[in-house]
Amino acid sequence: MRKTQVRGLALCAAVAVSLSLTACGARGAGVSGGDDGTFTIKFSHVVTPETPKGKAAEKFKEVVEKNSGGRIKVQIYPNSELYGDKDELQALQSNSVQMLAPASAKFTTIAPELQVLDLPFLFDSVEDIPKVASPETQAGKAIYANKALAGKKIKPLGLWDNGLKQLSSNSEMRKPADVAGHSFRIQPSDVLDSQFKKWGASATPMAFSEVYNALQQGVVDGQENPYSNIESQNMHTVQKHITESNHGYVGYVLVINTDFFNKLPKDLQDTVVKAADEASTFNRQVAAQINEEAKQTILKSGKTKITKLSDAERQAFKDAVVPSVWREYEDVIGKEIIGELLKEQGQ
Repeated sequence: MRKTQVRGLALCAAVAVSLSLTACGARGAGVSGGDDGTFTIKFSHVVTPETPKGKAAEKFKEVVEKNSGGRIKVQIYPNSELYGDKDELQALQSNSVQMLAPASAKFTTIAPELQVLDLPFLFDSVEDIPKVASPETQAGKAIYANKALAGKKIKPLGLWDNGLKQLSSNSEMRKPADVAGHSFRIQPSDVLDSQFKKWGASATPMAFSEVYNALQQGVVDGQENPYSNIESQNMHTVQKHITESNHGYVGYVLVINTDFFNKLPKDLQDTVVKAADEASTFNRQVAAQINEEAKQTILKSGKTKITKLSDAERQAFKDAVVPSVWREYEDVIGKEIIGELLKEQGQ
């Protein structure tokens, strides 16, 4: 074989290898970063940027981009722009997005133990939340050390608060009998279904983005959400009454795709974890403020009457579901968890 032929074959082989490597790099860029050592996190969520979750997501972006020196870029897709309630978890597991902050109720089918956060009257005030659900408590371990989540490539990074839930409908609700006979939209959770049944009502699981239309068209009579969600989605414009019951909690589990996280260099893993911690602290600071502002906006609109329950009235709602609903889910959530929580309640 002549030297020119050998050189030609060698050149062709080199080009083929180069093209192959380039193609592999392009395919892998979305997962493990580009050739320049940078990484992109797509962060999808279903609420507006003005909500506690929306603001915390922006805080995470700000902190992680600054502390990584630009090696990590965060693209935020709010208000179901990229994925909605029904498909965001599947998108996370397939690494189509790298981060989410779904409501804890969305994990029902994957990790039933997380229904601990759906238990009615788990918290009496927002100040109780970090104490009851810290990583050191039984309830916290059900979140942060959850083997079922790990098996689905989901790594919890924090718990973001959106505040305590209020009841809304087109009739005043001062006692469980006022709720009985009505239908309410809920997040997909057996615990929440049982809660409304104990009050004599029916419940319909429904995506968050569908709630306004369902209320407007009378598909359901009412719903439960913190003030910030009610106001930001204009639910109050199609509901005549809100009962300030503070009966439940909407918490978001900040999660990242495990494969993506594990492919980050160790220093960037630490950067992501620390940014998540900072964003979680920021979230708690703004959640109460945003909910109060949303409440005042609802009041000023003049479209909805807000009824604040007395201690005795709130206790009547609580007695109808605690400890009965809690004990109903001992085998699902865990007897140790329920036992610890009931002990703290003096039951």
